[in-house]
Amino acid sequence: MARRVVIVGPAHPLRGGGMATFNERLAQAFQEAGDEVEIVTFSLQYPAFLFPGKSQFTDEPAPEGLAIKVLMNSINPISWLKTGNYIRKKRPDLVIFRFWLPFMGPCFGTIARIISRNRHSRILAITDNVVPHEKRPGDVPFTKYFLSACHGFVSLSRAVLQDLKKFEPHKPGVYLPHPLYDNFGLPESKAEACAALGLDPETSYLLFFGFIRAYKGLDLLLRAMAEEPLKQLPALKLIIAGEFYEDAAPYQQLIRQLELEQRLVLRTDFIPNAAVRHYFCAADLVVQPYKHATQSGVTQVAYHFNKPMVVTRVGGLAELVPHGEVGYVVEPEPLAIAQAIVAFYRTHQGPNFSRNIESFKQRFSWKSFVQQIHVLADDLEPGN
Repeated sequence: MARRVVIVGPAHPLRGGGMATFNERLAQAFQEAGDEVEIVTFSLQYPAFLFPGKSQFTDEPAPEGLAIKVLMNSINPISWLKTGNYIRKKRPDLVIFRFWLPFMGPCFGTIARIISRNRHSRILAITDNVVPHEKRPGDVPFTKYFLSACHGFVSLSRAVLQDLKKFEPHKPGVYLPHPLYDNFGLPESKAEACAALGLDPETSYLLFFGFIRAYKGLDLLLRAMAEEPLKQLPALKLIIAGEFYEDAAPYQQLIRQLELEQRLVLRTDFIPNAAVRHYFCAADLVVQPYKHATQSGVTQVAYHFNKPMVVTRVGGLAELVPHGEVGYVVEPEPLAIAQAIVAFYRTHQGPNFSRNIESFKQRFSWKSFVQQIHVLADDLEPGN
């Protein structure tokens, strides 16, 4: 049965990184299932004090075949009313809010309440985080306001599902692993990737990928690069690919202090979608040294490109990376990270891990993700 679906959250022309990419890929998956889909996104996503990047908008072309309506302003209540009434009148069968930050609670919660007046639309939240990485005043009431307006929930990690139950213990919710990011193109050889990036294909590369924020632990990885075990691999370099979403000065000072300038490849501007595959295919190993996390889309990009990983034992990261099979799960400490990297190169595990990834990643399909959302949505009671 075809459904009418509206996805509310970041999408083109916002430069939303993994969030926008996920929503656009989810819309494609619903269309592949035969549903009619529209994404409703922001004209302004963040006020300046919440956005440390260089620009909130991209100059990349819009994704083909997707209906995207730019309507919401996160700090303008008049736009919340307009957005809510726009969706309410469309009477979609399913409305999916992508919730990741309590700041969005008043905007999303108001829109959801207006939509509910049509007594038809089922309202579902896909929750990246319920308890935010960086805490601010208002987090709890803003989150409660939004979650109380939803009929059900999808969590991308078991840890977040437990957090959800603290706010809404009686509403249905399911854990669904983050599907693969398979929309960055096909894998290419290391030689091709290095040629595209202007790198030496004979060098061994680690990859830290994504927006640089404190909780992602880049400082731990920099300190790991200076640990004695990694000094025994002088030909190894770390690619840091992603825009700073906080002050870069402490990282630059740490790099100088540890004398790492010659061991790093710094690409700290925004990475366009077309370039993503070059970075992953140039790397031997993807490192996610997070200090705390719920889950990470970087894992699913690495899976798509068959890249082994080192992740830290925080949040939901270890759920998706079987230790010793597709990579390593370690404590969020520089020495532990360094030792895992050395073990990867000294034991030549790359080919074995990549073969295991080919099999393991089959469980992360978008088709299955959408099917399970359909099942959950059919059990929800609209209009409550």
